[in-house]
Amino acid sequence: MNAKVSRTCFTLATLSVTMLLMGATLLAQASEADKTFRPIQPGNELLQEKLPATPLVFSAYAVVWIVVVVYVLTLWRRIAKAELEITRIATRIEGRP
Repeated sequence: MNAKVSRTCFTLATLSVTMLLMGATLLAQASEADKTFRPIQPGNELLQEKLPATPLVFSAYAVVWIVVVVYVLTLWRRIAKAELEITRIATRIEGRP
């Protein structure tokens, strides 16, 4: 059952990363009107400079945080299993004459 849970977690993490990257790619694609140069006139609040890398930066941070969280959860589970195994071995050793 643990292998099934870990495969499910891995699948969900992979799907989340894929969806984030797809969304960032769609947001980063600019229309033809945005590709032409238009200088900003002082006092015109409708035209503002845009940072086209913003969606990519946000998605990169999201991917890094998802990877870190999945890694920490995996380590946490492995350490818990190791501690349980150490406890079992210690009780077996103490029970021997």
